[in-house]
Amino acid sequence: MDTFFISHGAPSMSIDETVPARHFLKSWREKVLPERPKAILVVSAHWETSNPSVNVIDGPNSTIYDFYGLFPKPMYQLKYPAPGAPALAKRVVGLLKGAGLGPVKEDKARGLDHGAWVPLMFMYPDSDIPVCQLSVVARKDATYHYEMGRALGPLRDEGVLVMGSGSATHNLGDMEPDGGPIPSWASGFDAWLTEALLDGRYEDVKRYEEKAPYAKKAHPDPEHFHPLHVALGAAGDDAKAELIHQSWTNQSLSYSSYRFNKA
Repeated sequence: MDTFFISHGAPSMSIDETVPARHFLKSWREKVLPERPKAILVVSAHWETSNPSVNVIDGPNSTIYDFYGLFPKPMYQLKYPAPGAPALAKRVVGLLKGAGLGPVKEDKARGLDHGAWVPLMFMYPDSDIPVCQLSVVARKDATYHYEMGRALGPLRDEGVLVMGSGSATHNLGDMEPDGGPIPSWASGFDAWLTEALLDGRYEDVKRYEEKAPYAKKAHPDPEHFHPLHVALGAAGDDAKAELIHQSWTNQSLSYSSYRFNKA
């Protein structure tokens, strides 16, 4: 099973049919991954903890509306009750602890935040594949998250889809209405990221804060970028990267998304 990084963009994609990435995600099973995963592990930018945390849910996952009353009412009526994946969650805990990345918390109450359920509702609309989430870790760097991914590599051979969900660029303070030009800082960072990944310069991607142009502008905080490092690490050091989607909204919000497959 290949691993993936999906730029999930704004949660309004859930109801906004004009967002190009929405149509990309709806074509997922036909054009990207026809093989049905046994389970899905989502590393979401919207769950940040002091130590790695995994939701261990028996029964359906709840749907978390973590966008705080700022969006249209229909968004708060959407549901994605995918079954939990407690066996996978326990496996994730064991792999992370075995790699010396513990302690790992088992969260038996948390459902799926919009970094997980918004893309999944288009990718797998029947919500019938077991899903669990893994958090990103505050104050840990890209290399740490890459090592988290390396620890999770065996899941690929077990039919598990490992998916990082974040954003290729994420500076909410510099978003503007659609229709204007993409600012140079956003296009510059996005182009660098694609070139570095496709060239296999993964050390540069791990050290993006010193290697990439406009790194701090593109990611004032790293939580939306670290899911990429987990997905990349899970694919292995000799993985090949492929750009599978590229589009923009709000002038500076990139939806660049990538597949990582082991050569």
